[in-house]
Amino acid sequence: MLRLFRTLMPKEDQFFHLFEEHSRTVLAGAEALRATLAGGPDIEQNITNVMNREDDADRITGEVLAAIRRSFITPFDRGDIKDLITSMDDAIDQMRKTVKSVALFKVTRFEPEMIQMADCIVQGAQIVQEVIPMLRSVGTNAGRISTLSEHMTQIEGQTDDLHDAARSRMFQAMGSAHALDFWVASEILDHLERVMDRLEDVVHEVHSIVIEHV
Repeated sequence: MLRLFRTLMPKEDQFFHLFEEHSRTVLAGAEALRATLAGGPDIEQNITNVMNREDDADRITGEVLAAIRRSFITPFDRGDIKDLITSMDDAIDQMRKTVKSVALFKVTRFEPEMIQMADCIVQGAQIVQEVIPMLRSVGTNAGRISTLSEHMTQIEGQTDDLHDAARSRMFQAMGSAHALDFWVASEILDHLERVMDRLEDVVHEVHSIVIEHV
């Protein structure tokens, strides 16, 4: 009976596996977002790809939250697990909101700063995918996690600068005659900035877990 009970209990490895699966989904979503902002004939398919990856992420998030409720033993604090998976899910949710704005306003051409911001987002998602597996051994990987956290902050700062530079340039170029175009572009820029903010939150959550356990 005890052996059967143990087999029914979720294992700690399940959390790591789900986190890693989600991080791959986040990166796939970021790459699809970048492809969307390239425009071209595949834009609708790339928008769909972002939407599908967000659906995948929601499924994984649900599995993590269910595992928290079922588990007697977790690899680290339940609140930390919930905060981490929520921040990961928030990042890809912002990607979905970005492409929804693109689809809603039928945008097909994008400002150069938007494309540069999307490049930063892909870099940020790559950092997320690198840092998440390091949770399996936070003590061994503490130094590298700290370095990646600092690098993420730098990329997030670059994204903020691109956001502000684009708004300033567009305001001067478009003027009141193109107020609607300015508003739509600003909406997309704001979503891109939030994607990067949420990716930064993920890495900072991981860094906080390291500080608690080292």
